[in-house]
Amino acid sequence: MSEAEYRIERDSLGEVHVPFDALYGCQTVRATQNFSITHMKTHPMMIRSLGMVKKACAKANCICGHLDEERTNYIVSACDEVIEGKLDAWFITDVIQGGAGTSVNMNTNEVIANRAAQLAGKPLGQYDYIHPNDHINFGQSTNDVFPTAGKLTCLFLVENLLEEIMLLQEALLDKSIEFNDVIKLGRTHLQDAVPIRMGQEFHAFATAFVRDIRRIKLAFSNLKSINMGATAIGTGINADEDYKRICVSLLSDISNVDLTSARDLIDGTRNVDPFVWAHSSLKTFCVNLSKMCNDLRLMASGPKTGLGEIILPARQPGSSIMPGKVNPVIPEVCNQVCFQVFGNDVTILKAAEAGQMELNVFEPVLFYNLFQSIDILANACHTLRVNAISGIVANREHCKDLVEISLGTATALAPHIGYANASKMAKQALHENRKLRELILEHDLMSREKLDEVLNVKEMTRPGIPGMHKRNSKPKKKKEES
Repeated sequence: MSEAEYRIERDSLGEVHVPFDALYGCQTVRATQNFSITHMKTHPMMIRSLGMVKKACAKANCICGHLDEERTNYIVSACDEVIEGKLDAWFITDVIQGGAGTSVNMNTNEVIANRAAQLAGKPLGQYDYIHPNDHINFGQSTNDVFPTAGKLTCLFLVENLLEEIMLLQEALLDKSIEFNDVIKLGRTHLQDAVPIRMGQEFHAFATAFVRDIRRIKLAFSNLKSINMGATAIGTGINADEDYKRICVSLLSDISNVDLTSARDLIDGTRNVDPFVWAHSSLKTFCVNLSKMCNDLRLMASGPKTGLGEIILPARQPGSSIMPGKVNPVIPEVCNQVCFQVFGNDVTILKAAEAGQMELNVFEPVLFYNLFQSIDILANACHTLRVNAISGIVANREHCKDLVEISLGTATALAPHIGYANASKMAKQALHENRKLRELILEHDLMSREKLDEVLNVKEMTRPGIPGMHKRNSKPKKKKEES
């Protein structure tokens, strides 16, 4: 790099060459030299959250009398550009970094300071008018700025995820109505059980997601408690006494999130368990999501030699060697997303547990994994709904045939002919490859009319004892004797 292409900046460690037109400064350059880890940069939503935090801080410091109005206006304008995403290119630190997030905080401070100075007609890299630390970071520490921005980012990102889960749930409910008349065989231990309506299965899928939505909302709502004003370790050193209250109020207005100040700023600075709980709600959702995808792949297995109860939309050729093969690629990719989230949960758990004393220094990797989980789950729910669930077709005749040849209907016979007789007939039917109905009539265990009533498979999918009483019947009141 020639002299014309860079400027020289200085920090406590010495001189640093910074690209001449860069909005970042020397500490950002040092971070890129030290932390070339993932080659992935700060999440765009995190950049916007940092811009919101810095805007609230500048305005709070102005109100408290620690920043003049002229500088504040330039800083706020620069923060607005950060929030609008106009300065994303200048946020260049790696997402995994040492220093508890100091590098991305300083990257933010330098970009805002240089852009504010530029707006004021000052040269880049000369911080006598607006300084990254003395003005942009006044009354703050990485240790309250970084977790606060991380919480805001989670709250912003999870809204999209919740919307996708709700849309997926609605698509499943639509299918539950469409498939409500499709009788199929239920399975336990992957063995034949008793009849069930396919609509009931899809309704159960949707019901599980209702709980997931509730859990996610509750867990993430705890991230609205922030530690702004805590500064280094939670004691609030170098922050004006009125700053915390004003800053939290301003940040709530700027972000349109109803934020509150942590009751105990020391606890709010040293402990990150709210993030563990938030991610655990995503992990629990993944358990239900992946289990459902497993079921869909089993139900669609075949198409000739598997269960073949449903037909998934064909999205791409399934093999480079087997002509005509089509695989359940959409449920498969959702399974893999869930596996990734399970792994992310372990990383977040370890990062939270490994903090020491007054600060957890592992928030960078924690946020990287948490943000990724939210993003990829939203994408997975979207593709599952659009490319799989909405186009599922029930293989109605095949489901009917499987029910007719199964022995699962023997369960309905037990209350009428006894468990032992029902078991004997089921075993004989299996051994002789005969229909259960034929054997019951052959052994004169039940009349044809009664048998038709008991073996009504639709009745088997409702509460009650098939053939024992009429549905929804009410006992008649005895007439009073005159």
